[in-house]
Amino acid sequence: MTADGAGSTPMTKAARHARITEALTRNDVRSQGELARLLGDSGVQVTQATLSRDLDELGAVKLRTVDGSLVYVLPGEGGERLQRARPDTLDLAQASSARLTRLAEDLLVSAEASANMVIVRTPPGAAQFLASAIDHTDFHAILGTIAGDDTILVISRDPQGGEDLASALLRLADRRP
Repeated sequence: MTADGAGSTPMTKAARHARITEALTRNDVRSQGELARLLGDSGVQVTQATLSRDLDELGAVKLRTVDGSLVYVLPGEGGERLQRARPDTLDLAQASSARLTRLAEDLLVSAEASANMVIVRTPPGAAQFLASAIDHTDFHAILGTIAGDDTILVISRDPQGGEDLASALLRLADRRP
């Protein structure tokens, strides 16, 4: 594999990772074979073992889309970045991008508040992706998130802001104003 596709200069792992990130960001990739073909079209030849290792290192996983198919996704890095929120708003719709909205619609099962904390439930294996999308939104009202397998702890800066934050997350998932 080469940086210029001509066979003279080996492509670095970082450059290969950047090409993989670009391919996954721009396309709904359903298999490693499909990804290898996309990379090959851009001059990057990669073995299945290397591609598998790269996907693991990048944190790529398969998530189910609205139409039921499984596609590779990356946890909030590269390509599509989330918009930066206004620092003093509780309107997550303004703080989100299409990625956060899509992930919330697909992955947010419930959100319950207590004081300044919100417990968000997701399907198994999906909590880290939704938490990453929330974190990359730079939503000032959120102090931070901690994600497990199917649960996210979202902490509000406001000592009593959990209810408002839970409502905002649920509105985002339901696409309600």
